[in-house]
Amino acid sequence: MIHYKTKEEIELIRHSAQLVSATLAEVARQLKPGMSTLELDAIAETFIRDHGAVPSFKNYKGFPATCCISVNEAIVHGIPNQYIIKEGDIVSVDVGVYANGFHGDSAYTFAVGEVPAHVQKLITATKTALNKGLEKAVVGNRVGDIAYAIQEYVEKERGYGVVRELVGHGLGRNLHEDPQVPNYGRRGSGAVLKEGLVIAIEPMVNLGTREVEYLEDNWTVVTRDRKVSVHYEHTVAVMKGKPDVLSTFADIELAEKENPALSIAVLN
Repeated sequence: MIHYKTKEEIELIRHSAQLVSATLAEVARQLKPGMSTLELDAIAETFIRDHGAVPSFKNYKGFPATCCISVNEAIVHGIPNQYIIKEGDIVSVDVGVYANGFHGDSAYTFAVGEVPAHVQKLITATKTALNKGLEKAVVGNRVGDIAYAIQEYVEKERGYGVVRELVGHGLGRNLHEDPQVPNYGRRGSGAVLKEGLVIAIEPMVNLGTREVEYLEDNWTVVTRDRKVSVHYEHTVAVMKGKPDVLSTFADIELAEKENPALSIAVLN
């Protein structure tokens, strides 16, 4: 069942989504080689709780941490641990926040130090794919229009692999609501997008094959060929003519530029 939100509810979701964005900006300020993913997770949790909110992911279906931190070939749902982040790593951080009865959800991928040009291109392409999906999140389109826009760009224009097993989703009072929002599909298919629908759009793009595997922890999803993967996510409210993106990358990108430990991928 799809739950459409009132204007007041959308503003509450915006508050949560903006706090997610601020949390990711704090991660961007502090991320550097030599720290563990567990340390990074603690920074995010402290920031969220200091701002009067609760981490959405912690204890969700048994997940033990605040963030999903997925490094290099890990696509999503990486459990923070003692792994030490090093120069050249690709670190995807996915965060959810629960405040005032509503969730926000966003993800960002960081390049630590110098990374190869082909990896920078993958990062750029994935962020671009997210924007192409967002453009379709308007009244009168269908979920398949978002999915098609992402897949067409990623696979046909860039030659990367779009993950099929994991998808975007509705959100609001619950972290995951209907409808599912795949990153592949046919134009004109799926649920009709109506005003008040709030969804998380989150392309997960692999440098090589789209095939995935699950690790023994039953959470971490990795690329089968062990090539790197990139993940970006925004929370967006469907509106007439133009989507209302409730999360933001602006402060994250500013912090990224100011942190000498991070590389910047420039959009095409």
